[in-house]
Amino acid sequence: MKAVVVIPTYNEIDNLPGALDGVRDAVPQADILVVDDNSPDGTGSLADSRALADTHIHVLHREEKNGLGPAYLAGFSWALAQGYELICEMDADGSHRPQDLALLIQRAEMADVPDLVIGSRWVSGGATVGWDGRRVALSRGGNLYINAMLGLRVRDATAGFRVYRADALRRLNLGAVEAHGYGFQVNMTKLVAESGGRIVEIPITFREREAGQSKLSGGIFSEELALVTKWGVSKRGTQLAGLAVSAGEQVRGTYRRARTRQKRSR
Repeated sequence: MKAVVVIPTYNEIDNLPGALDGVRDAVPQADILVVDDNSPDGTGSLADSRALADTHIHVLHREEKNGLGPAYLAGFSWALAQGYELICEMDADGSHRPQDLALLIQRAEMADVPDLVIGSRWVSGGATVGWDGRRVALSRGGNLYINAMLGLRVRDATAGFRVYRADALRRLNLGAVEAHGYGFQVNMTKLVAESGGRIVEIPITFREREAGQSKLSGGIFSEELALVTKWGVSKRGTQLAGLAVSAGEQVRGTYRRARTRQKRSR
């Protein structure tokens, strides 16, 4: 199947060459789209030079850095317009191993036709390298909270290493995506689940970034927590409303049957 790997970048000039080389070696049949948010360190220019030398590499330049979500949505829009069948997400910072990407794509091509394949740290066989206990606890605890609130039954809904089928993305209302930061991954997982899409997870090894500065911040986590809480409260409210309607119908039905029996006994 025709696949493209979308790699968003902002100041990743030290990491991008290794990411591009790794993907080209591991999945030479796939194309790459670098989505650069006007990096002041020259990442976009580096991507352009690589694209000139390799027809499998493409670059989408955005005027400003306004979040991971908008960058990926821009990449999705480009990929869908170009007719790709599989659209992959991958970080530029070396945390996602290209050999795992090959396995993700293989799983996406299997006969059970998954709509979303997630490279998971928290299923059996998954692992992290270079994380301390606090960060492991934060990620695991966050995913437990997400599942408790949203009922996704996905062990690693925050994972950013994944493959979507283009048909699945076309079925989604991508204009309904609310998250700009790392909550984007949860937002997309939620939309796929709500559309009835099939989600599968396979184990991957996640490594700490190789160079440069992490884009994670307290504000990113705050956005994710606030959105998950809002979605969860809305979901529970809808469920309670449905239960109330069902209970009301049962009461009315019982009352009607009792009235019918009463009339017949006269």
